[in-house]
Amino acid sequence: MDEPNGDASAVALYFVAKEAAKHVKVVLSGEGSDEFFGGYNIYLEPEALRWMNWIPKKIRRKAARAAEKLPDMKGRNYLIRAGIPIEERYIGNAHIFSNYEIQQLLKHNTNVTSSEQFLKNQYEDTLELDTMSRMQQIDINNWLPGDILQKADRMSMANSLEVRVPYLDYDVFELARKLPENAKTRKHQTKYLFRQVAAKKLPSQIVNRKKLGFPVPIRVWIKEEPWRSEIEKAFTSETARYFFHVKNLLELLEKHVKGEQDNSRQIWTVYMFLVWHQVYFT
Repeated sequence: MDEPNGDASAVALYFVAKEAAKHVKVVLSGEGSDEFFGGYNIYLEPEALRWMNWIPKKIRRKAARAAEKLPDMKGRNYLIRAGIPIEERYIGNAHIFSNYEIQQLLKHNTNVTSSEQFLKNQYEDTLELDTMSRMQQIDINNWLPGDILQKADRMSMANSLEVRVPYLDYDVFELARKLPENAKTRKHQTKYLFRQVAAKKLPSQIVNRKKLGFPVPIRVWIKEEPWRSEIEKAFTSETARYFFHVKNLLELLEKHVKGEQDNSRQIWTVYMFLVWHQVYFT
C-alpha cells in the first residue's frame, strides 16, 4: 500500500485481482456508483430519522444525552443519532476511533484535529443540499479517493491488473449530482433509480439484493492463532511502546478475544500501522 490503510477489504481485493489477472489484463469495476447513486445503507438514515424533525433541536439533543447514559438497548442508538446534527454524527464510512479513544491510545500528539473540525468547511459548502447529499459529498471528497480508489489501484497493480472505473466518468457524475433524493433512496431501498435501470438487464434477485460490502473476517482471525499472538507481539514491540500506551492496546485485544467487545477494526487499524512502520522504518 506504501502508506497505512486500515481497510481490511484490501486483503480480499488483492486476491480477487490475483484471480482475475490469471485470465485478463484489464477489468471494469464499480467504484463510485455507491457514492454517486446512494448505495450505502447509511444513506437511508436521514429518511429513518425524518419523523423526528418536528421535535425542537434542543429537546432532541437532551434526549440524546440521556440515551447515552442508558445501557445498550433497542432504540438507544436511534435516539442518540436523532439528537446529533449531521455535521457531528456523520464523518464518513471510515470512522474508527473517537477523539477520546485516540487520546487514550497515543503517547504523543494527542491534540489532534477532530474529524468534525477537519470536515467543517466541507459541510459549510453544502448547507443548501439535503442531508443525504451532504453525506455523499463527504464520501466523494474523502472516502472515495482516500480509500476506495487507493486500494483498488494498489491491489490491482500489485497483480499487474488494470482497473477502469466507468462510473467515475464526468458525464455520469454530472447526471448523478442532479438527481433528487428520492431517486437515490426510496422505501428503505438504496440506489433506487440505479436498480430500476438495472432491472431491464438483470434478474430480480440481483437487482433487489441488499448492499453488501467486501467483508473480511478479521473479527474471527484476531481471536485465532497464530494471528492473535502475532498481533500481541506487535502491540508489545518497541515501536508500539514508542507511539502507544501498550496497556490500553492490550486491553483492546483482550476484550475482543474474550468476546466482550468487537474491537476488530480498531485492532486491525493499529496493527496495520505497526506492520507498515516495520516495513518502511526498521
